Parts: sequence; structure tokens; C-alpha cells
Amino acid sequence: MKKIEAIIRVEKFEEVKEALKVSGYPGMTKITVEGHGRQKGLKQQFRGTTFEVEFPQKIKLEIVAQDGDVDGIVEAIVTHARTGEVGDGKIFIYPVESVIKVRTGERDGGAL
Repeated sequence: MKKIEAIIRVEKFEEVKEALKVSGYPGMTKITVEGHGRQKGLKQQFRGTTFEVEFPQKIKLEIVAQDGDVDGIVEAIVTHARTGEVGDGKIFIYPVESVIKVRTGERDGGAL
């Protein structure tokens, strides 16, 4: 099993969520986060005044999936989150040792 963490633009969340649902991967955790990578924030304009947002708001998705599902999930995220501009986000993939469903006690694949 793997844990996929994807940091994406806020405005791309609904599109990514629907793509994952259509692909058969509806289970995810959504977290609102703030941060920047190489872009070092962004400049915005409001009522004629320019100001810098050092830590733009992003969405972090966390998905735990079977190893065989990871490529499809990653492809759906990349395809639907990409704008081609700096700040599109990152995807991190980690090994998961075990999963336990609290309600039933099921473990690993059965807990997903």
C-alpha cells in the first residue's frame, strides 16, 4: 500500500476530486494548507494596490491506495491539476505499513 499526498491549487480541487471519483478512487482527505516552493509566493492586486502573498493557499489531498492503483491516481491528479504555470503543486508517495479500520477492526486491503 502507498500513501499519496498531492498539493494542488485551490481552484483545481473540484476538477481533481471529480476525476478521482470517476476513476473509482473516491476516498481521500482534504486539508487546506499554505506554502510555497520555488515560486516564493505571488503578487496580487486588490483595488489598485499590489501586495505579496508569501504563503499562497493550497489544497493537500491524502489518499491511501493499493500499489496497483497508484499510477492511475497519480495520472488523474496530474492531468486535472496541471495548468502549466509555476505553483501547480507536487505529489509525494510513501509506503504504508498497515491500515486499520476503526469501526470494524479490518486490516490492510480490507480497511481501504
